[in-house]
This record gives sequence, C-alpha cells and structure tokens, in this order.
Amino acid sequence: MWIYEKKLEFPVKIKQTNPGLAKIIISQYGGPDGELGASLRYLSQRFSMVTPQAKAVLNDIGTEELAHLEMIGSIVLQLLEDADPEQIKKQGFDSYYVDHGTGIYPSSAAGVPFTASYLQSKGDPRTDLYEDMAAEQKARSTYEYILTLTDDPDVIEPIKFLREREIVHFQRFGEALRIVQDYFDSEHTFIMPKPCRPKQNCKCGKNPSIIMPREL
Repeated sequence: MWIYEKKLEFPVKIKQTNPGLAKIIISQYGGPDGELGASLRYLSQRFSMVTPQAKAVLNDIGTEELAHLEMIGSIVLQLLEDADPEQIKKQGFDSYYVDHGTGIYPSSAAGVPFTASYLQSKGDPRTDLYEDMAAEQKARSTYEYILTLTDDPDVIEPIKFLREREIVHFQRFGEALRIVQDYFDSEHTFIMPKPCRPKQNCKCGKNPSIIMPREL
C-alpha cells in the first residue's frame, strides 16, 4: 500500500522553454535506463528476495523511483510550456510532437517507446541485486550526460539531485547484496533421523533391508 504526498521530492520550477532539451530528458522517463524501468524492476524483484532487509531496500527504492518519474515528467512538461511551432521544429521536437503533442509519453531520446525488455527479474536475489547496482550506475551516467548538455540552472539543480540519489541507491543495493550473500554463505543445520543398522531388529519400516514380519 502506498501513500501519495502531493508534492515533488525535489522542487521543479523551470522558466525557460526548451523543446530540444525536453526531447533529451524524456529518455529518463521511459528510456532504457530511465525511472519507469527502474521502478518496475525493483518492485518486481522484491518478491524473490530472501531477507527482510533486501526486500525492504527494493521496496523503498522502487517507490522512490516513482517519485523520480514524477520529477522527470514535470521537467519535460515545464520545458515544453509555451513552445511555439517554430521552436518545436527548430529544436527537433516535431517528430515527438506529431504523435504526442506536449503529452508525457514513455520513450527514449531516440523516440523508441518503453518496453519491458529494458528490465529483468531473474528470481535469483544475487543476480538481481548485481543488475540493480549496474542499473543505478547507468542512470548516473545518463544524468551526467544530461548535465553536460544544459546550462539552465532550473534544470541543472533537479538533475543533480537525481544523479545523487542514483549514487545512494547504488550503495544501498551493495549493502543489500552483502546481507544476501551472508545469508547464502551461512551454515544451515539439518537434523536427520538416525539410520537403522542393517541387522538391527527394527520396526520403524525405514530400513529397506529389514523384512517386517506379518502380524498374525
């Protein structure tokens, strides 16, 4: 169960229209390393976790990624506010605009629609957590690339915040992985029933070499 707070995790207040930048940033909404895929990945993988700590980490981060998705959608929407047809054509947003207008549609910067093939849920906690760590690093790289493409402080600040959260998530997944590895590496004690001796007059019926006499 989720409780929604009617505010962004980090404020987004963009004053300058920039359709070209919106076309780039939309990739972190529905692109291969975007927030939509991240949230679905973690919220799906949590069911296979073997420790309560790992399950909680995936639940927490998967939920936060939904908040990041909301931030990216807000950034794109505000960058498109008051955009005129000339700006849209000049800045290369026309191919997106003809299909979606200024609506927020999950796709990559190249215009490829979101697909579930961007994520995996393997059912092996260690495999999934390694993938999650890699996913956070890829998202961090993407945010760094975005930062090199803009000098708008209203865009830079929320993108910097998102980049920093990717680093925190990477660290938390690393901690969860250590807990899961310790779980699998720990010794498990199994109590086995003592086997019957071959010539023992056993009446338990568990020794195949003993023929139990029929009761008269």
